[in-house]
Amino acid sequence: MPAITRAALLLSVSLLTAGAACAQTGAPVRQGAKNAPHFEPAFQNQTRAPARDSGIALAVETLAEGLANPWGIAALPDGGYLVTERAGRLRVLGADGSLSEPVRGLPEIAVRDQGGLLDVALGPAFDSDRRIYWTYAKPKDGGYVTAAARGVLSEDRSELTQVEDIFVQEPVSPVAMHFGARILFDGEGRAFVTTGEHSARSERGKAQDLGTTFGKVIRINPDGSVPQDNPYTGEADAIDTIWSLGHRNIQGADIHPESGALWTVEHGPRGGDELNIARAGENYGWPVVSYGINYNGSPVGSGEPRAEGMVEPRYYWDPVIAPGGMVFYDGDMFADWQGDLLISSLNPGALVRLRLDGDTVTGEERLLTDQGRIRDLEIAADGAILALVDAANGKVLRLTPEAATTE
Repeated sequence: MPAITRAALLLSVSLLTAGAACAQTGAPVRQGAKNAPHFEPAFQNQTRAPARDSGIALAVETLAEGLANPWGIAALPDGGYLVTERAGRLRVLGADGSLSEPVRGLPEIAVRDQGGLLDVALGPAFDSDRRIYWTYAKPKDGGYVTAAARGVLSEDRSELTQVEDIFVQEPVSPVAMHFGARILFDGEGRAFVTTGEHSARSERGKAQDLGTTFGKVIRINPDGSVPQDNPYTGEADAIDTIWSLGHRNIQGADIHPESGALWTVEHGPRGGDELNIARAGENYGWPVVSYGINYNGSPVGSGEPRAEGMVEPRYYWDPVIAPGGMVFYDGDMFADWQGDLLISSLNPGALVRLRLDGDTVTGEERLLTDQGRIRDLEIAADGAILALVDAANGKVLRLTPEAATTE
């Protein structure tokens, strides 16, 4: 078992003073100049909401290290976790920091560029059937696709059996980028799988094509069959697993604890990372509209941030935070954060906290800014926050409050 190290992230007096000033003036968190300053938000607080200072300094424990680009984490009933390594390994992480040998039985995985073993989730009936679900880059003739699979985890947690794909993206892409690849379940046992559009300009237009599953949210039953109330069921020219379209690369998703709605966060280009509520049959605009610009400075699509018939993001970032995982906080340890949205940032690297009023962002805070690329988040049974550091020598961090004041 690796030794557990502990380092307190104490907020300096100057930062606390700056945070208090922001709270008084309504200024946003410090984040640099916009890439697309000519775009104006469609409504108040759609971007650069007022900075929030929770008064909480995080105590950071390294629960485990030596993981090869950890990507997804899911809590087990006994207090342990399943953790994926993009290099193609699934590990069991004990609550004490112990790491298992790689779990056997995974299918062939394409570990290339952004591809590899990606997300992991427990099935809705895990307590009785021990089924777990994961997403991965699947090698196919001619290239790669996002796939979702399931299997039965053995009692000793060393092996997967009855492994089968429940979703395979189509068509095949020659580009091993933008796999999306979160998988999660709603309160009715349906699975949502997010996909990307494989990044290349020759591919990205497929996000608008209902005959492909590029740049979509997918909704399926746990066995991969199609729910009859999906929005495109029965349409001849549409793939009936599609829930929503017009996405670039969704790597974060969670179910709102009160409304049951699916919230997603996706990567924009230079600017334009988006927080959305992914609703049935809605079009979220990519690559026709965006609040960002292409990496070479040219306009995206129409050159406009919005268009009729395309849904506005509930929030966007310019410059980007490069969002990874996302979770609504539910726990006792950070009581003042109950219902807040926590998002992991890969670039510049942070834990981003959004305060919400209904479906509107009213404040933003950035913490954990000195730990590198934060890929995914999970809430422990005691309310602590688990954060994955995406690096060749990656880590699992356990976050608890060092000190707190009332916001």
